[in-house]
Amino acid sequence: MLTFNYNIYIISKEKIKKGGRKMKEQFLELLKKVKREGINELIQFLEKSDFFIAPASTRFHGNHEGGLVEHSIKVYEILKHKVENSILKIDIPEESIIIIGLLHDICKTNFYKVDFRNAKNALGVWEKVPYYTIEDTIPYGHGEKSVMMITEYMKLTPEEKYSIRWHMGYTEPKENYNAIGATYKKYPIALLTHEADLEATYFYDI
Repeated sequence: MLTFNYNIYIISKEKIKKGGRKMKEQFLELLKKVKREGINELIQFLEKSDFFIAPASTRFHGNHEGGLVEHSIKVYEILKHKVENSILKIDIPEESIIIIGLLHDICKTNFYKVDFRNAKNALGVWEKVPYYTIEDTIPYGHGEKSVMMITEYMKLTPEEKYSIRWHMGYTEPKENYNAIGATYKKYPIALLTHEADLEATYFYDI
């Protein structure tokens, strides 16, 4: 049963058990392909956190329980396709694509919380309805926060760092435009990551 409020919906526990468990299994199966020191500790952190039930946003893409893991998998899938079909020869290992795609938004872990507010239902009766709010306990930015959180557990290559740091592209403040442009020229995978994130957000929102 879905409860709707201001374009936000929270999936019931029963539905999470079905679709959510499958998404979690797919995510972990991919991430376990990464053979790098610290990856097991990173996976343990994710499993203890709210990553697999968190939304991807409060009001926009994936604004439902489990939206974050759905979005992360979709970004990985699109990025992998882009790398394999790029007009440029992008020599990057599969595990880098996995890390960038699946972990670019790890900064949203333990970032959202469910609150309640009063709203009228279809019968005109006031009732308390749930909605997502932000509770940023680690105010360290977005892409840079994801890089910081990952590197607390394992090392990243320059391509991985820059791709994750600048995956938001030109939605960043204008003062960052030069750095973003320079990054995309030096590391084309970073540009493809931004494109994959946009496509997953606007074309494949589940």
